[in-house]
Amino acid sequence: MSNAIEFYQGRGFTAELVRTDRKKTATILVENGLTSVIIPEGTTQEKLEHLITKRTKWIKEKLYIQSQYSPVTPKEYVSGESFSYMGKNYRLKVVRAKNKSVKLLNGRLTVALPEHQSTAQHIQLALIDWYRTLSEKRLQEKTARYAKLMGVTPSSVGIKSFKSRWGSCHVNGDIVYNWKIVMAPNRIVDYVVVHELCHLKHHDHSPKFWKAVEKVIPDYRDCKEWLKENGRSLEV
Repeated sequence: MSNAIEFYQGRGFTAELVRTDRKKTATILVENGLTSVIIPEGTTQEKLEHLITKRTKWIKEKLYIQSQYSPVTPKEYVSGESFSYMGKNYRLKVVRAKNKSVKLLNGRLTVALPEHQSTAQHIQLALIDWYRTLSEKRLQEKTARYAKLMGVTPSSVGIKSFKSRWGSCHVNGDIVYNWKIVMAPNRIVDYVVVHELCHLKHHDHSPKFWKAVEKVIPDYRDCKEWLKENGRSLEV
């Protein structure tokens, strides 16, 4: 039961080609910028070419996404840093003022603070308050719109901080979202809202649940992939 390793070059990328007698179907993996094609022993060159041709677009998209990925750099909360809202990046501008305020002005995310409240921690807290306020309003609006479209009614809608999830739906109908999701593109926010609303009818992740999600968000798989690749960068 040995594996033979070769390399496939062409179509703009290089792939490690593994022939094995342990598998009956082909598998393509793209991890850490490297592509591996695992195929059964005896797979002809014609079948290999057909497989790679069929998956070329997917492979290149995965490679591109991974090439753009970089570890999350801790924020310093200084003017010029980038913060995202509904998928758009805004440069931070910190100014001194009598009263605290956070506003989107002329394409800038402007944080105004009194002199004695100008530390990085104060700026971070001001931004978090701003995000949470906008998040609650935006998510309640989206939930009401999609709930009407889908014919469901949540008991309540709220926000909180989650470490590893973007929302939750309790069996009693209460929906809670991770407020950080409003940093993501609009389509991703829509997906999270629809995902939780579908749990009002399906309290699991069964095929019926995903079918309900797909009915409203046909490209939900792309949204899931986006969150998987970019979710950890949604930080304030």
